[in-house]
Amino acid sequence: MTFIEKLESAWQSQNSLLMVGLDPDPERLPVSMKQNRASTLEFCKGIVDASAPYACGFKPQIAYFASQGAEEQLSELCAYIHETYPHLPIVLDAKRGDIGTTAEHYAREAYERYRADAVTVSPYMGFDSIEPYLAWKDRGIIILCRTSNPGGSDLQFVESATGEPLYLHVASMVAEKWNTHGQCGLVVGATFPEEIAKVRERVGDAMPLLVPGVGAQGGDIPETVAAGRNAAGTGMMINSSRAILYASSDENWQQEAARVARETRDQINLARAL
Repeated sequence: MTFIEKLESAWQSQNSLLMVGLDPDPERLPVSMKQNRASTLEFCKGIVDASAPYACGFKPQIAYFASQGAEEQLSELCAYIHETYPHLPIVLDAKRGDIGTTAEHYAREAYERYRADAVTVSPYMGFDSIEPYLAWKDRGIIILCRTSNPGGSDLQFVESATGEPLYLHVASMVAEKWNTHGQCGLVVGATFPEEIAKVRERVGDAMPLLVPGVGAQGGDIPETVAAGRNAAGTGMMINSSRAILYASSDENWQQEAARVARETRDQINLARAL
């Protein structure tokens, strides 16, 4: 099963467009946990178990593990998700962006070491930085397009040679030239619903959008869903991380994470029904 097939299956079987981000900050772990690598893995497994009934997949952010020297714990976490929830895809949030053999090694890191179903990448260095990932035809490549941070406008709104903003030029290149095996998606932030709608119009219904920015970043769920869903009412991985992970630091942290994940899933589904 390809990444796209697995994702489409999860949208249907889970009745969810919620992607749960796994960004373990040692300083924000529950008070009962020590700040160490073992606790990081225990915490992330607990979040996965709590939120899996309400999610269409998981998005571990590699920097939160690498900064702790916890790469092996990330490998164990990905293996746990594959073994326990094999129907839910893993999107490794790495935002890699290099060329040639370096990009090949980044692809091997994501797809072989961590067994990710998809990985986020940066298009700044052009097709050379994307092409090595295409060799894994069953895996996904999620390309930065219109990011949720305010500073993204510094470059993403620069006009291309055709007079359109760079983020729309990226969307067109991915849809028309780079997506040769139908395995690409785009990152478009929930904090900019007007741009989400423009990207969806540009790329059509088939391409999935990874949409960060709801929850702690304040993206509006109804506006996000209205702007980015496809004709089938799916087409999006709406990511929430901190709001779910750190819903509570007390003994009830798993129950509270499950509650917030469920409520977020329900809010998304309510917006889909409008």
